[in-house]
Amino acid sequence: MKSEANLSPDLSPEEILRYSRHLLIPEVGLEGQRKLKAGSVLLIGSGGLGSPVALYLAAAGVGKIGLVDYDVVDSSNLQRQVVHGTGSVGRLKVESARERMLDLNPNIQVEIFNEPFTSSNAMRIAENYQVIVDGTDNFPTRYLTNDLCVLTGKPNIFGAVYRFEGQASVFDARVGPCYRCLFPEPPPPGTVPSCADAGVLGILPGTIGTIQATETIKILLGIGSSLVGRLLLYNALDMTFEYVKLKKDPNCKICGAHAEITELIDYNEFCGVPGPGHEDVSAVKGRDISVRELASKIRAGENPTLVDVREPHELAISHIEGAINLPLGSLTARLAELDSAREIVLFCKSGNRSQRALELLLAAGFRNAWNLEGGINAWVREVDPEMPVY
Repeated sequence: MKSEANLSPDLSPEEILRYSRHLLIPEVGLEGQRKLKAGSVLLIGSGGLGSPVALYLAAAGVGKIGLVDYDVVDSSNLQRQVVHGTGSVGRLKVESARERMLDLNPNIQVEIFNEPFTSSNAMRIAENYQVIVDGTDNFPTRYLTNDLCVLTGKPNIFGAVYRFEGQASVFDARVGPCYRCLFPEPPPPGTVPSCADAGVLGILPGTIGTIQATETIKILLGIGSSLVGRLLLYNALDMTFEYVKLKKDPNCKICGAHAEITELIDYNEFCGVPGPGHEDVSAVKGRDISVRELASKIRAGENPTLVDVREPHELAISHIEGAINLPLGSLTARLAELDSAREIVLFCKSGNRSQRALELLLAAGFRNAWNLEGGINAWVREVDPEMPVY
């Protein structure tokens, strides 16, 4: 009868030389490198977190890596998404990432899925992978990834970043808590800003993503102790690492003793956000004004009240003359500064924060308030190109 070692794929002389530094480590060795070559990992997202994960898993010799993403490379990605380069701007992220990974290590297989990761395709996409790595930046996909891993018995390698702070953990409901044990319900829509709105230190996803890659390699090798049952908290400004102990929730709706969720659900509905290709059905629907419309109003002397809800430091990048700066976080406390009888146009960088600001104004009784579609970046592109887009 063949041993497990003989069932693992052999390494070529070129691979033995390539992975020689691994082979020298007793905990890895030849058999460990064979495990990596036989291993399979699905990476959800090929952006800030996905970039270091993809590069280091490829370099380590993980035999099969799947990439799920449906975005294209933008120049604003390059500050942190290091798997892509300037020459990849405009290309599909999965194709750009695969090309770089295979250039780094042509001995691996990279399978790409240029489609949104949804409850309708998640089982199909993840079926042939041992480990799932969550490199996403939105709550619907995080809950989907978690529930998929619980239902299929796969480890979920979690990571998240915000400005200077990062989090990482391994959620594996077979031996510990899942993501829902920690966060049973998603935060209200709009309360947690994305990197596009809040910003992120470019190096931060590299730190957290490398930790995710490390946890993935350890699981494939079966060595060390993982982050199961622990949430790592990293602060780049203070250069501190802290750990929070996590416990399995006996009442968890998917991994508890009396689980209510037995199949994948509609995660956009669960999180209260519109999904890909779906129109926004919030209270602000239909209350957008284009930058050209606004420019026409200003030229005609109508002069609506312009409210810039960005942070003060963003005004140094670009600004619209005459606008009042009322940052979104302080808007509720400063509504008295606005005249509800006048027409009000709210704007931010790209329209996300100003849409939330519009919801606040409408709830407070303002009836003649509008959201500048595309934000100040659209204004720069179409009205005042002398200012920079950011």
